[in-house]
Amino acid sequence: MSLYKDFRLNYKNKQLKNKLMKEGKILDFNTIDFSKKNVLVVDSIIPEYDRDSGSRRLHELIKLMLKNGFRVFLVADKKEYKYKTDYVSYYNEMGVVTYEPCIDEDGNFVTRDVFIERILQNIQFAWLHRADMFYKYHDQVSKHRHIKLIYDMVDFHYLRLDREWQLNKNPKVKKEADKYLNIETENCKNADAIIAISDADKQALKTFYSDDRKVITISNVHQYRGEAASFYNREGLLFVGGFSHTPNQDAVLFLHEHIVPLLWERQPDLVVNIIGSYPTKEVLALNAKRFKVHGFVDDISGYFRTSKVFVAPLRYGAGVKGKIGQSLEFGLPVVTTFIGAEGFDFGDNENHCVDNTPQGMADKILKLYNEDSLWQRVSDASEDILEPFSLKEIESRVLKLLS
Repeated sequence: MSLYKDFRLNYKNKQLKNKLMKEGKILDFNTIDFSKKNVLVVDSIIPEYDRDSGSRRLHELIKLMLKNGFRVFLVADKKEYKYKTDYVSYYNEMGVVTYEPCIDEDGNFVTRDVFIERILQNIQFAWLHRADMFYKYHDQVSKHRHIKLIYDMVDFHYLRLDREWQLNKNPKVKKEADKYLNIETENCKNADAIIAISDADKQALKTFYSDDRKVITISNVHQYRGEAASFYNREGLLFVGGFSHTPNQDAVLFLHEHIVPLLWERQPDLVVNIIGSYPTKEVLALNAKRFKVHGFVDDISGYFRTSKVFVAPLRYGAGVKGKIGQSLEFGLPVVTTFIGAEGFDFGDNENHCVDNTPQGMADKILKLYNEDSLWQRVSDASEDILEPFSLKEIESRVLKLLS
């Protein structure tokens, strides 16, 4: 950190400390109710369960921990003076002890590092979520040898970035991919347990880290809802994805430029709805009468219930795509790429749902869109596809890990 940045951070924190003192925002560590089973969860943000797939998954995992009697302590890697978030109170109401800047019982400013250090002696498990967070915090946690150190990969970052590089040959992406490969393999060596989000990621990791005895697959949580509306009560295509994740930006641009024109040649009245938090300028610029960019939507369940086909032309990425699982929860047929389908077993319906070419995807979309019997058959298969992602299955794996 430069001297200027260091000075600025200290100044901002001093201002914040004075403000907290005036507001009487005190945390007395002596009053914290620890249980016999305590889990520290560290993520880059307070998980925004309604905005991105990674956060949604962690949110579900935290709920499973709470259900099974674990006390959860949640910390986000954010600068203290930027810690304003509505999600803190949400997790507190769930029963999570969520860090936010405060003053301790002796009048000292409690930073996130201070908070972590004060609770570690009572923690049994440290669940460090994402590669950067494990790399940053494992040294602090590992000093307490009684703590089981868990590295939740979320997805294999190197694999995602390498696939992006294979697509665009951007040297900056290649450099980033190599950086993450070093971070992720080092994390694996230092972890007591490693979570891969899919068996495909687990297999890809094995090329670079051969000891898979520490690796357990814990994927997204998806519960089939059985709420599929009639084929005849639906219309339009749907894409959902947070745009802070570059594969989603690329997918929407690819959809607009290479797939939708083929659809409109044969079905010019077809409407595409694009939903997702933090849309970029490039994505917002695509907004039009037949290609509607909605941005963030509080409750997207209505779109899943009334759209006819979900489209996800992901050209790179890794892990299990939450958008695919979320669509299947509602029995909404999906057309995606082989990367988008990774981690899901579509069985015989793969021929109707998975393709890597614009023309192939367009053909499959229109076939599902216009053939009611095929649409119903693909929709009915959703429950079986989601069985490995059920609450019961994921819960058993979480409890195995936290044993």
